[in-house]
Amino acid sequence: MLPAVQHHTLSKAIITGATALALTVAAVLPAQALGKNERVFLQGVATAVIMDRVLDDMRRPRYQTPRQPAPVYNYVAPQPVYRPAPAPQPVYAPVYRPTIYSTPAAQAFNSYTYTDRKRIQQKLAAYGYYRSGIDGSFGPGTYNAIVAYANDRGQSSSLNTASGVYGVFDGLVY
Repeated sequence: MLPAVQHHTLSKAIITGATALALTVAAVLPAQALGKNERVFLQGVATAVIMDRVLDDMRRPRYQTPRQPAPVYNYVAPQPVYRPAPAPQPVYAPVYRPTIYSTPAAQAFNSYTYTDRKRIQQKLAAYGYYRSGIDGSFGPGTYNAIVAYANDRGQSSSLNTASGVYGVFDGLVY
């Protein structure tokens, strides 16, 4: 009984035998039929064909596993999402909240000239009511200083009217 020979080893043996046979046939050819250059050319062609076959066998994997079928992907179109319309929100009218800039004190202060406004701030700073920079503009520091000054002098009720505020400011300017 013959020993078991693997398919890969068997194909190499066949290729090697075919190569030897081709080289033998090429050497035995009559000298008159082919010249030296033709024989060398045919030997090169035969060698190239045989080497190509050997290299192809070597590149193939020895044990090929069966190919897995390509995965099948099912496309599912996205479904639209329906959301209920937002409930209408009540619209509130803006609430008027007076600020320090809408008070009679702010309006009266801004009606004075730049130098008079600076003079009012200087006097309030000299009395210890104003601690910010002397810049001639009305802000929270100026407002708090005027209110504190009027409270200490007993004139807090005069800050509710424009004429009363002018009286307080005129007392500081002149």
